[in-house]
Amino acid sequence: MPSTSQRPSLEGILLVDKPVEWTSHDVVAKLRSVLRMRRIGHTGTLDPFASGLLVICLDRSTRLVQFLTGHEKEYLATLRLGWQTETGDWTGKPVTIPTASTMISQSAIESVLPSLRGRIWQTPPMYSARKLGGRKLYELAREGKVVERQAVEVEIRELALGGITVDEGVADGPPTLRVEFRVVCSAGTYIRTLAEEIGARLGVGAHLTALRRTRVGPCQIEAAHSLDELADLAREGRVGEIVLPPVEVLDFPIVPVTARETSAIRHGQSIILSGPWPVPPRGGQRLAVCDSEKRLVSVAEFDAATGRIVPRVVMGDASRE
Repeated sequence: MPSTSQRPSLEGILLVDKPVEWTSHDVVAKLRSVLRMRRIGHTGTLDPFASGLLVICLDRSTRLVQFLTGHEKEYLATLRLGWQTETGDWTGKPVTIPTASTMISQSAIESVLPSLRGRIWQTPPMYSARKLGGRKLYELAREGKVVERQAVEVEIRELALGGITVDEGVADGPPTLRVEFRVVCSAGTYIRTLAEEIGARLGVGAHLTALRRTRVGPCQIEAAHSLDELADLAREGRVGEIVLPPVEVLDFPIVPVTARETSAIRHGQSIILSGPWPVPPRGGQRLAVCDSEKRLVSVAEFDAATGRIVPRVVMGDASRE
């Protein structure tokens, strides 16, 4: 591996395929070691039992995490109909008596899905990273505490049934159904809670046995790399080949600016766009301001009252660092 002084600076977005049993924090720690970088952050936690897409921000691109956490997500999930667990997934202890579920028909399962599409309310599970009073809920749960949580509104944009298989008994339990489904949802949606709600509407406990995140906004799992692949690329000094420019991940209109406007924005100044607008902006709309080489200069907002582009996060000038 080239030395730190020889290695070119890595800045941008890296798509990683998180393996099962790794926490999102584990992945970041591994990348810090492999890439020999400290400034690394992810844009949305995945539970240890889950796998799939983590969007990783490198170096100055960590400034953009706040703009990427709200992206729409897509998952492939498998639930078991038969009992509920304390965590909502297979890693937790049963909290309901295991019951047979093979008598539940496909049509019955399909009949409960429409009522779960659209805007619904969810109560965050105790085993989640959501904070209450400065502490994560799962920390309280591990102490045996159950606290009142406020329900939040989320949106289930797509919920489609996949395959259904019979599980002939787990740990000498009764035969149950495993149900695969695909969900497209807003940020902040708990798929474990959704699985439990499907079971509740069918009159039986349910928990997740598998979860894989396949999309975050415009980022697809097919473009993600395993940790082993990234380690190999790092040894060859080729990680820069797969780092994405931040502008490809931000879901904001792209606004090109001149060299003079770029300089002004990099100094924190608002500007009036000298050229034509690619798309007429709305007041308060976020914009991806790019220079002549299509590099992200700033995430900005449009001030309708003054007609000015106001920088909110400035990326700086790499050539001067």
